[in-house]
Amino acid sequence: MLHRPDHSEYNEYYRLYTSKVPDGDILDTLSDQILATVTLLDSVPAEHETFAYAPGKWSIRESVGHVIDTERVFAYRSLCFARKDPAALPSFEQDDWARVSNAGERRLADLADEWVHLRRANVSMFSSFDEETGLRRGIASGREFTVRSFAWIIAGHELHHRGLLADRYLSELD
Repeated sequence: MLHRPDHSEYNEYYRLYTSKVPDGDILDTLSDQILATVTLLDSVPAEHETFAYAPGKWSIRESVGHVIDTERVFAYRSLCFARKDPAALPSFEQDDWARVSNAGERRLADLADEWVHLRRANVSMFSSFDEETGLRRGIASGREFTVRSFAWIIAGHELHHRGLLADRYLSELD
């Protein structure tokens, strides 16, 4: 089992996400998020998929695309560190990535399906890591992280965006 990382295992910024994750088995949390998120995304009427709650904010589709991209980046970082790759990994600028993503033109159902497949693959990957692997470290965005910290960051990032979707997007549609 990958235990909750302490604050020295990731950049302080990511406490925003890790603090949202409940205690317990992170693999259960990652798995349980699938149904909760898909249920919420399924509740979005097709005519509102391109809704943004304020000027300059991402649409619902673009937000889901961002969650997909971010989860892929964090999972890749985790895999690199698990395999003891010595290379320092670059940062990524979420707004630049979102701007050139085609998520805004894709159906929400397709984005949700892609995310489900990605999440299931990541649960499988994280379940293959033992505690020693989880403690391996590497550099990304100029900061040190452990392998296991990314499981918690991924879970918290998803919770953060699911909360925004419920509170800022869907509540505006009522």
